[in-house]
This record gives sequence, structure tokens and C-alpha cells, in this order.
Amino acid sequence: MIRVGIGGWNFAPWRKTFYPKGLSQAKELSFASRALTAIEINATYYRNQKPHTFRKWADETPDNFVFSVKASRFTTNRRILAEAGESIERFVASGLTELGTKLGPILWQFAPTKKFDALDFESFLQFLPSESAGIPLRHALEVRHESFCAAEFVDLARKYKAAIVFADSAKYPAIADPTSDFVYARLQQTKSAVTTGYTPRDLKLWADDAKIWEAGGTPKRLASYGPPAPKTKRDVFMFMISGAKERAPAAAMALMKLL
Repeated sequence: MIRVGIGGWNFAPWRKTFYPKGLSQAKELSFASRALTAIEINATYYRNQKPHTFRKWADETPDNFVFSVKASRFTTNRRILAEAGESIERFVASGLTELGTKLGPILWQFAPTKKFDALDFESFLQFLPSESAGIPLRHALEVRHESFCAAEFVDLARKYKAAIVFADSAKYPAIADPTSDFVYARLQQTKSAVTTGYTPRDLKLWADDAKIWEAGGTPKRLASYGPPAPKTKRDVFMFMISGAKERAPAAAMALMKLL
């Protein structure tokens, strides 16, 4: 399955470009989750949420909807990742599983200054649980330093079945290698001057890339660094993030239409 979404749902400019006039803020998640197929929760990056909050979000969304959850910055923004074990446990136990079947990948975002250290990074990966309260967990790694553009990192991610986030960004490296049973892409270059954020041509390219990833391949136009991945079908998550954020919903819906 290919899912397309945005980051969060409470953003004032969307009340002019996305949400119907007069829609109450309390109903924005309900509306967004019926217009899109996934949402990346960013609030969890800044502070842990309560279990009842996750239950509320699950209750407000359709049965076939999925959230990805951005992990706490206190787990990833540290000098020694091998010391993150307790922090990871605390985050995973904060109530994520209250989302039930609507829990998608957990996004672990690392600082742009964090360089690849194979031993330290593997220590971090060893802490990532494969399940919690009987619910399988999927992990996506957003690395943002050029030192990660290496076959050794790709091999390490595959060893632990964690997806390397592909970033369409002017600032961060793009690594297209599939390393898990799903692909996670964050498209970050929407433009205000383009009604759909990305041009029709670019959206068509992203749609084609998503289909290639889903079918088990790797898009040839995108940079990859490891050996070819086994050809097996994969779920794909594509999020319109950053860039001209006011255009994110239109970009996501235009991409969904192409798919």
C-alpha cells in the first residue's frame, strides 16, 4: 500500500487553503484523516503525550487511517546514542500502542551534526523494540549528515530492518535504498508559487518512484549507496513536510490522485 500525508493537522494557514470555512479546530483531525491516508505526528518530538491523547486521536480517525509518530528528541539528540536505551523505553511506553492498528512507523530524527559512527549507531538500533503490547513496531531513521551516505550504513539499517528515510531536501542527504519492508519519504521542497506545492511533472515523478518502491525496486533517478535490495513488495509512506507548508495538503492530495 502507498500512503500519502502531511505533518500534523493544526496549522493556521490551512484554515484558508485546506479546511472548510467555519470548521472548528476540534474537527480538523477528523477532516484531514478523511482527505488523506496518513499523518505524521510531530508533537511527540517535543514532549511525550498521554495514553488518553493517543486513544482520542485513534477514535477520531477512520479505520484504514495510519499515524506515523515522531520520536522524542531526547532519544536522538545526544552525543552518545549507546546511552539512549532508557529514553527509548520511556518513549515507546508513553502510550503509542493506544493507536492500535492505526500506529504506523516511528520516526527517529537525528541532528544534522550527528555523524555516522557504526558502533554507536548499532548500539542505538539494538534498543529499538520489534513490538510493544503485542503490536508490531516499525522504525524509520532520518539521518541528516552526509557521512551516512555509505554502504556500511545501508547494510546496518537492513540488518535491523529499519527504513532509512528518503529526504527530498535542499539541506539534507537523500538516500533512496530500501532497507525494510516499507519505505518512508519526506518531501520537503514544496513551493508557495505552485498551487499543488510541487509541479505536475514533479508529482508524476514522485508517483512513479512510489510505485517502484512499492513493487520492490529502487528508483534509478535517486541516489542509493548500498547493494541492491531484495525485490519484495513494500509499503510506502510519503509525507509532504516543510517547504511551503501551506501547500502540503494540496500537494498530498494531488499525489494521491496520481496514484
